[in-house]
Amino acid sequence: MTDRTPEPGSGEQRQPVAPTEAAANPNGAFDAFNPPQRELIDDCVHCGFCLPSCPTYELWGEEMDSPRGRIHLMESGLDGEPLSGSMIEHFDNCLGCMACVTACPSGVQYGSLINRTRAQVERNHRREPGQRWLRRLIFGLFPYKRRLSALRLPLALYQRLRLDALLRRSGLFAKLPAHLRTMESLTPPVRRASRLPTRVPARGRRRAVVGMLTGCVQHAFFPDVNNATARVLAAEGCEVVIPAKQGCCGALSEHSGREEEAVEFAKRTVEAFDSTGVDYVVINSAGCGSTLKEYPRLLADEPRYAAAAERLSARVRDVAELLVELGPSARLNPLNLTVAYHDACHLSHGQGIRSQPRELLRGVPGLELREINRGEICCGSAGVYNLLQPKAAAELGDMKARNVRDTGADLLVTANPGCSMQIRTALREQGADLPVAHTVQILDAAVRGERAESLLNR
Repeated sequence: MTDRTPEPGSGEQRQPVAPTEAAANPNGAFDAFNPPQRELIDDCVHCGFCLPSCPTYELWGEEMDSPRGRIHLMESGLDGEPLSGSMIEHFDNCLGCMACVTACPSGVQYGSLINRTRAQVERNHRREPGQRWLRRLIFGLFPYKRRLSALRLPLALYQRLRLDALLRRSGLFAKLPAHLRTMESLTPPVRRASRLPTRVPARGRRRAVVGMLTGCVQHAFFPDVNNATARVLAAEGCEVVIPAKQGCCGALSEHSGREEEAVEFAKRTVEAFDSTGVDYVVINSAGCGSTLKEYPRLLADEPRYAAAAERLSARVRDVAELLVELGPSARLNPLNLTVAYHDACHLSHGQGIRSQPRELLRGVPGLELREINRGEICCGSAGVYNLLQPKAAAELGDMKARNVRDTGADLLVTANPGCSMQIRTALREQGADLPVAHTVQILDAAVRGERAESLLNR
């Protein structure tokens, strides 16, 4: 059976299908519960427009590591081909970045196909012990805010005492498994930040009441982004409601095929926000926003939650999306900065939000926005992909960092904590000390009249 151990939640849990049942199933590689949809597979005409946008095809030039190659493997599985090790490898290699969805002229819904396929793999394939241990570590830690928050003090001491440098000089760091080396190198600087109250009043005339998802990694390691989000929303006339009982939205689990786990997290998120009576639910993390907008699909088989999931999804907005939708009202002070904007994949490809962050940044007086060459290619973060596939992720991060440096910008701006950690690490490996900020941190500095140096010296 699988290694997933979701914590108890409300409602009935779906029962995974045992590998022995799947092997006897006429669907070949896949069991009978939500296999990849043949009608969506048939939409792919194998034209190849997806190839230049696919990160793994960019790295290896391997047909089976392209979207159309993986779709061919899905079709083979439906036609009776068993779930082989090589087939699983090609599915695991996919970042799920959805760049192929943007590039596809036929409208192939690759996201739905790869999500269903990954859930099948997790149910019907027993991974080798090292991979099972790694996944237990990742999914027993990152979706839980309290567990992540408990790491803040030891990590802060580790950083301030420069134990990271000592570990590297001793040679012990190089002897750690690649996954653990990656996890250590991705850790952002641990900084103090004030705790957000459960309600932040609007400044001036109230224009909307918004709920705010604080996230898991965002909450633990980027609390300054959450604080900036609340301040900017308040400055733009929004009363901000922050439910105390909210937890993980299920994004990391959903993107990794841990469907039952994702469903349980989604139920709790629906419960946390459904009774708040807010006009919108605002997200400042691209992967989380993409997942919340998919709740109607994720909870379609949950009668107690399906309608509430529809209501919640209809109110979900990325923070940049909502600010543009409402229109600017706060006065912005000049920031004499040159910034490069990185499109987080689950914002640009997953949600189609590209122009809004740029519009907000261009609205800041004195700020110059520069585009990154081949910006549509994923940075290699992709949820926990950089922990599960560190070599491929590092190559993509290195490519992204070079393109960021070529812009000559003073600062990199992005809208996802995973991207921020991944690119910051890649820049550091190249000897570039380029600061990274979230879009709302730029707006917050402009609203508060901070000097540009405050952003460059973080």
